[in-house]
Amino acid sequence: MKFSKAYSLSEIAQIIDCKFVGDVDFPVLGMNEIHVVEPGDIVFVDHPKYYDKALQSAATIVLINKEVDCPEGKALLLSDDPFRDFNKLSKHFKPFQAANAAIAPSAKIGEGTVIQPNCFIGNNVVIGKNCLIHPNVILYDDTVIGDNVIIHAGSILGADAFYYKKRPEGFDQLISCGRVVIKDNVGIGALCTIDKGVTGDTTINEGSKIDNQVHIGHDTVIGKKCLIAAQTGIAGCVIIEDEVTLWGQVGTTSGITIGEKAVILAQSGVSKSLEGGKTYFGYPAEESREKLKQLAYVKKIPQILTQINKNDG
Repeated sequence: MKFSKAYSLSEIAQIIDCKFVGDVDFPVLGMNEIHVVEPGDIVFVDHPKYYDKALQSAATIVLINKEVDCPEGKALLLSDDPFRDFNKLSKHFKPFQAANAAIAPSAKIGEGTVIQPNCFIGNNVVIGKNCLIHPNVILYDDTVIGDNVIIHAGSILGADAFYYKKRPEGFDQLISCGRVVIKDNVGIGALCTIDKGVTGDTTINEGSKIDNQVHIGHDTVIGKKCLIAAQTGIAGCVIIEDEVTLWGQVGTTSGITIGEKAVILAQSGVSKSLEGGKTYFGYPAEESREKLKQLAYVKKIPQILTQINKNDG
């Protein structure tokens, strides 16, 4: 998320009431998660396992819960609870704005687009030309839809990221202030759910087609001309490159990449990044020919055991 203007390090520190290391006028341009940070961004880190990754990231302001040496050209915000203070900044720069109409006055809807009854179009939503939005679709604030997009009934775009920190008293949610961005010529089936990014965008690129009852997690990027079949669940921060096919009930873990033109067969579980141009099956997903060979071998186990017992006798 980029701020509407540049802020100084001291101004940011004042918002969250914390100490800082660096020039008081050090420029702060936005805030983002570690996988999408750029120079000028704030990134937060609250676990020693990730200190080095955050300090060495592209972010130039690190919100951290330990006094450490400040890398050259960067600044630190010292907090006893970076997760809490990152949420404070989200609330400050992107406060919740209640709706007062089924289609917000600030929404922009392109020529030739049809909005069917009982839809909700939130604040600052942008919908392109010649789209068809079927009944009971919900587009949360700031969602961006390109031209010639079809969204079928009951789909919800822009719900919060499933991102929580465990506390002694329960789970503390990381506030989502990102967007969902749907490019031109995308088709989205009925009852799909696409979560917005925490601070960035969840993106579906040109020409991709999504079947019914598919879930796409926060900050995931789906490439061009992908096919995703029903009941597939894609976790957060996944990169799916162009022309990938995911058949029904495929599930993925977070933070992986599925390479261009890969095909994942039905009911497979993807637990690590996969190369493009191959067909995969099973859990954990492996090249389908190898996996099917393994299953054929498993079927022979009773016969092999019978033969062993005969030989022993």
